[in-house]
Amino acid sequence: MNWDDFWPPIRLSLQVSLFASVLVLLLGIFVARWMHRSAFRGKTLLETAFLLPLVLPPTVIGFLLLVLLGRRSWAGRFIEWLSGAPIVFTWWAAAVAAVVVAFPLVYQTMKVGFASVDRTLEEAGRSIGANEWQVFRYITLPLTYRSLLSAYVLGFARSLGEFGATLMIAGNIPGRTQTVPTAIYVAVDSGNGAMAWAWTGAIVLVSFVMLLVTGRQSK
Repeated sequence: MNWDDFWPPIRLSLQVSLFASVLVLLLGIFVARWMHRSAFRGKTLLETAFLLPLVLPPTVIGFLLLVLLGRRSWAGRFIEWLSGAPIVFTWWAAAVAAVVVAFPLVYQTMKVGFASVDRTLEEAGRSIGANEWQVFRYITLPLTYRSLLSAYVLGFARSLGEFGATLMIAGNIPGRTQTVPTAIYVAVDSGNGAMAWAWTGAIVLVSFVMLLVTGRQSK
């Protein structure tokens, strides 16, 4: 087993997962808070759209992202004009795929967390002069700490394990877009069982440690 080939997918997977998990957590908090506090026509349809990545095959998500962000789309052309390079088949594309597939889990977790907050406590904060940001920062977020932690871990774990959508939009370029799940697939397909086991052990270890730390923090 060549250890020089072992580390690049590990580093890239951690890079993608760390970036995507923070981004999807912030997005999930914002959207869940907005949906929890809002009532409007079509809310159920919009929420159903938010949850679609939870049930769609990852390859379908990857295909839709490829159409949306490819060089033939206006969004893809705008990103290429802005950054000087296309987003597809880069690690940024892998991060986008991870955010999309992880969003439903983060959104649902934070929605439950916000629903569990006693609204009279928020009203009490407003009654003594706190603005909405202060109420959210000092009352709502601390009361949803466990949901917040669970949402981050779920987002990180889902990002770390993403395969289908990543393969469609980012490809499997060694050293550039090859994450651990895609590397394991290639290793198994080529008969390199030792490398496949090494990457499997690494991803299991990272996931186990995160769940262990989360379990201790939530007690």
